[in-house]
Amino acid sequence: MGVPETEPGQGGPNGVFRPVTPHGTAGTPPTYRRDMPTSTTRASSALPIRLRGVGRRFGDRPVLNALDLDVTAGEIIAIVGPSGCGKSTLLRQVGGLDQPDAGTVDIDDSTTRPTDQRCAIAFQEPRLLPWRTLRQNVELGLPKARKRSERAEAGKGTTGSHPDKAAGRARITELLDLVGLGSSAGLRPRQVSGGMAQRTSLARALARAPKVLLLDEPFGALDALTRLRMHDLLLDIHRAEPTTVLLVTHDVDEALYLADRIVVLADLSQQQPRPADATGASDTGAAAPTAGGAAHADTAGGAPSIQRIVTVPGDRPRDRDDPALAELRLQLLADLGVHRVHAGNSITSTLTATVATTTAAAAGHTGTPTAPAPAPADHRTAPDSTETNR
Repeated sequence: MGVPETEPGQGGPNGVFRPVTPHGTAGTPPTYRRDMPTSTTRASSALPIRLRGVGRRFGDRPVLNALDLDVTAGEIIAIVGPSGCGKSTLLRQVGGLDQPDAGTVDIDDSTTRPTDQRCAIAFQEPRLLPWRTLRQNVELGLPKARKRSERAEAGKGTTGSHPDKAAGRARITELLDLVGLGSSAGLRPRQVSGGMAQRTSLARALARAPKVLLLDEPFGALDALTRLRMHDLLLDIHRAEPTTVLLVTHDVDEALYLADRIVVLADLSQQQPRPADATGASDTGAAAPTAGGAAHADTAGGAPSIQRIVTVPGDRPRDRDDPALAELRLQLLADLGVHRVHAGNSITSTLTATVATTTAAAAGHTGTPTAPAPAPADHRTAPDSTETNR
């Protein structure tokens, strides 16, 4: 049976939750802000990412095409787009888990290597080993040299403190404290909640002190409330462990709250190649370039993967109710094919038209002139005649 999420107000090595609003204010529960423990082993400076003309096909199906993007060191970039547009494929290119068919992917001016050790990745599912404790699962993320040293020490049965081994243990303790799981380190995955398992996955990804953190819908399987808490935790982690972050998400609100910029990818399978004229420009006109990325067609005239890049205003943490974010939200949803519902009071108009048509038909049948039908009454504020007669 799983244990519940850590409750606010608990102290100790997991940090202290301090109340921001008092109990009982207007009948609402208090909100809390957690004072994160200070990281003693910080990642070295985060690294920039540069993608130029990246293309990837699976068979005859183009997934990425003519993708140009510059990511500043320490920046959080959210990647959104319809299913199948290549969001996860893009992460795999950066992490060295897959190779592009065209173009180049560089981290700090050097080409990415297979399973690039400068990167770490966390997935939608925590993917923890069920027979290991949370601490042991986080240890799996340590660099290979440090893990070999720890295994060698264990095989020798020595009681001395090897520097690498001691450093590895300190690092794991630090990360478990950072994600609020210091007191739960001895539990196994079946004994913890989904949010705690996902926090363990994040700690494991951070164990190698990555220069680039790749997050593939890490909060997609969580309930709404836990997801909001994880958003704040990610920002806490980013502040304590500075790194460059690429975040794939389907949640526009999540992207607006967390990211510095949002990259909107297009579904190339739904687009037709654009023929190029003698000058190389498509007959529909060249797409406007955006800061940090270029939206241009490749030499074969195919549509580019990047539909547009949006810079999110304001510093983190942001106000979720900021009107500027609300407007951006509508624009991004429109980019994803979810268009705004116009507030034309269509239900009332439809009811009025129905009543008018019915009244006109009845008047034509009886030959009695009838005044125009009034708009339907709002039954929430005015009782109908039946209620009045009662």
